[in-house]
Amino acid sequence: MRFDAVTLFPEMFDAVLDYGITRRALDRGLYRFRAWNPRDFTDDPHRTVDDRPYGGGPGMLMLAEPLDRTLNAVRQDVAAEGLTPWVVHFSPRGRPLTQSRVMELKDVALDRKRALVLLCGRYEGIDERLLQLRVDEDISLGDFVLSGGELPALALMDAIIRQLPGALNDAESALQDSFSDGLLDCPHYTRPEVWQGMAVPEVLKGGNHAAIAAWRREASLRLTAALRPDLLDKRQEQD
Repeated sequence: MRFDAVTLFPEMFDAVLDYGITRRALDRGLYRFRAWNPRDFTDDPHRTVDDRPYGGGPGMLMLAEPLDRTLNAVRQDVAAEGLTPWVVHFSPRGRPLTQSRVMELKDVALDRKRALVLLCGRYEGIDERLLQLRVDEDISLGDFVLSGGELPALALMDAIIRQLPGALNDAESALQDSFSDGLLDCPHYTRPEVWQGMAVPEVLKGGNHAAIAAWRREASLRLTAALRPDLLDKRQEQD
């Protein structure tokens, strides 16, 4: 699997490349990554990638031309591996990112031979014409504003990479994640058996796997109903 990030701050992606599960998956050859800085595709001495918006207003906008050149270079590079780009732009107007969409994007990359190209905006945004011509999908992490697209891109990469076969030491870990079946994960406990006066539920210590599975399912439903009842509503709509 291949990720390409179009970003003014390539160093931010060290958070995924150098640590934890995602670093281990990289070492195992489960995915490849390349960062592309639009400043490298400018033709002026100041390597300009932004300008004032038409109509006035605060802030600056990312220019279309350097980004277009960058995306052309990405397309040519991934084509050498027999891939085509799927360009994801991170924006509040995008489709909210869910676990089901994470799984769909993983399949887009693996089954349809796509390189996921993560277009990370900065400043007040990107010239709308570039977005209309080059973006395949807008994604939002939620109804709030960040300073750029790098953090959503990191979150998307992490969510997808942990689903790749071989990324986790125990493959069942991904199957038990929150949202994997539309519910929150159940509570988990480890040693000691009693901490701050709170004891581990007896059923988890008994070794009855059927009873443990039933308890975890019921606990997952209770937790979801208490904290995220909207998830139960979605399940009922789908049923």
